[in-house]
Amino acid sequence: MEQPKWLDRGEYPFISHFFDDEGAKQHYIDVGKGDTLLFVHGTPSWSFDFRNVIKCLSNSYRCVAMDHIGFGLSDKPTDYDYTVQHHARRLERFIAYMGLKSVTLVLHDFGGPIGLSYAIKFPENINRLVILNSWIGSSEADPEFIKLSKVLRSPLLPFLYLYLNFSPKFLLPQSFGKKKLSRNILSQFIKPFASKSQRYGLLSFAKSLLTDQQWFEALWNSRNSLQAKPFLLIWGMADKFITERYLYKFISGFENCEAVKLQNAGHFPQEEEPERVAHAIVSFMSD
Repeated sequence: MEQPKWLDRGEYPFISHFFDDEGAKQHYIDVGKGDTLLFVHGTPSWSFDFRNVIKCLSNSYRCVAMDHIGFGLSDKPTDYDYTVQHHARRLERFIAYMGLKSVTLVLHDFGGPIGLSYAIKFPENINRLVILNSWIGSSEADPEFIKLSKVLRSPLLPFLYLYLNFSPKFLLPQSFGKKKLSRNILSQFIKPFASKSQRYGLLSFAKSLLTDQQWFEALWNSRNSLQAKPFLLIWGMADKFITERYLYKFISGFENCEAVKLQNAGHFPQEEEPERVAHAIVSFMSD
């Protein structure tokens, strides 16, 4: 399967691989050798946002990064189960297909609950966890979520996401801290969702914030299976959407946490300060 013409191969020089699952092709990259790091992205992104971290780490580690169905270079069927729970089940199948053992998960945004679901179910296959600006548990009582939920309930939401490509074009640039995206890099987040038919995965994640709070809470209530695992929390402290409140919830819920706070970074530390993120992961892995 050829890579699209819009892809900047200088920024993303990796060989593409595909996992056939339930009639859809899931894209992934697999570079380097050593202990396995599995990168799980959120929205409106794909494995591209981990590229510079992977370039730093692949000299010492095996780095596997996948694109959820509906994102990046994976298939984007219009008739598909894009629920977060289905993404989590497919992650289980992907890890089994790849034969990944003793995994360190690197999770961002929606990749957090998706990856944590796997870790809680299969703790024996998890060595460590790295969390970047994500969440666990229900957010229904949080002031930020209460404000956001009014937007999510708007009847205009499908129009904004499907016709205006609202998430990568408008929300993503607003989520950054001091460092802003260049036009070229922003295009790499926009162009995977070039048409209405390619945006259903984005819309489903947005709707999930309203419909799946009980599932997120169930993960929180099942977290005891991970209490022995080391956690590295890398947090962009200038994140307007997933604020430090969520960082401190992780710290309160898990006994073995190390936190790295990036004061100038927003929601995408791996894009905004990749060298510091990579350095923190190396220190964490070698501790």
